[in-house]
Amino acid sequence: MKRDVFQAIADPTRRAILVLIAAQAMTPNALAEHFDTSRQAVSKHINVLVECELVKQEKVGREIYYHLEAAKMKEIDKWLEQFKKLWENRFDQLDQVLFNLNKKQNEK
Repeated sequence: MKRDVFQAIADPTRRAILVLIAAQAMTPNALAEHFDTSRQAVSKHINVLVECELVKQEKVGREIYYHLEAAKMKEIDKWLEQFKKLWENRFDQLDQVLFNLNKKQNEK
């Protein structure tokens, strides 16, 4: 079963993991050190991120390193962009209303 990417990023621990590995690839043990949960719990979060293709793994010797999958993050950004544009338009309209109100006040 493939999970929805938004289900994955809905969890604050998974978002924190993404932030950590965005800076550098990390092993599960290194990631677990940043949380007050067990390594097993962190591994479950990592598995969800892997299933959603937000994270990829690379084996180096006996260690597994997790990397951020930037292409998948761009998909999320692209989806969010439509809402950014909507809110920017609304703020621009609000700015215009406030400008007009201020202009009327100054004319009195």
